[in-house]
Amino acid sequence: MAIQRADILVLGLGPAGASAAAEAARHGCRVIAVDRKHEPGRPVQCAEFVPAMIGIEVGELAGAVRQGIRAMSTFVEDDAPHMKDRFPGHMLDRAAFDALLVSKAVQAGAHCQLGVSARRITRHGRVELSDGSAVAARVLIGADGPRSLAGRAIGQINSEVVETRQITVRLRRAHQATDIFLSADIPGGYGWLFPKGDVANLGAGVDPAYKSRLKRIVARLHHRLCDSGWVGAEVLGLTGGLIPVGGMLKPWNRIEETLVLLAGDAAGLANPVTGAGIAAAVHSGRLAGQAAAASIGGKAAAGEEYEEELDSVFRVALERALRRRRELAATYQAGFTPEKAALRRGWIAYPEYWAV
Repeated sequence: MAIQRADILVLGLGPAGASAAAEAARHGCRVIAVDRKHEPGRPVQCAEFVPAMIGIEVGELAGAVRQGIRAMSTFVEDDAPHMKDRFPGHMLDRAAFDALLVSKAVQAGAHCQLGVSARRITRHGRVELSDGSAVAARVLIGADGPRSLAGRAIGQINSEVVETRQITVRLRRAHQATDIFLSADIPGGYGWLFPKGDVANLGAGVDPAYKSRLKRIVARLHHRLCDSGWVGAEVLGLTGGLIPVGGMLKPWNRIEETLVLLAGDAAGLANPVTGAGIAAAVHSGRLAGQAAAASIGGKAAAGEEYEEELDSVFRVALERALRRRRELAATYQAGFTPEKAALRRGWIAYPEYWAV
């Protein structure tokens, strides 16, 4: 078996992995990054919304933005919508966004290999790849999603997830808000309509125990929005996937002499209530790249300092969201149907969510 050697191996070239690879390469490290996808970001498996502040992280974002978002509308059961103005963000072309980040990693000097996945991590920290080769690296960055192979290798596994299903439909009128649909009939998640120019992403997420209902939930929401004249009946695309919703994992450990760092969904950084994870992936990826470079430079405490940095940035928000998520989950587990007040308390647009 051919063995490649590197300072840092990155598993995954989504927003977390590409950001990590670019950052480590800018610090002069020899970086190899692999991703099972043959094209960055395809197939798209997210709703593609990011907060406006992500532009500060990524820089030249314009080529990946499909439209701006200015507000959030939240529908609780059949109530009139609650409007949250000044909720700025961007709807991305996720494939273009991922390609932009990968190009930045390549420009920084990272060796990026698409269509190559990690098959096994040995007890010595060597990673065997799907092309028959292996990589021996001093630092391994796991940015390989909610079912991370790197995370499994250090005993950090996302045990709580949401199952999602999303369709692409035509918009019948211009729209600049993200629409959120909260209902007791969408257990463990919510429905959404996110506009993207003349089309929209329409979907829902649920607790895995209710996965069998997911297709019907999305179809029902689609019919409702068709009847109201918001969207067209034709389904232009279909996707889905898993979102980790159990909060942050311990984001580092060692396999013998190999330092392992987790970033993005692999580290459980998606918000347990909203599922949002792109901005956290970009930021944590950059931090992971910096920590990896520091480790290569001789800093023995790089893993501990990386965890401390993630704690300071994400812990409070993730723990609040996890509490709200589990409050609603307890209602279902007790055999009750959550009332509207409970649904509002569990969503970020309402003051109740932020109450102590």
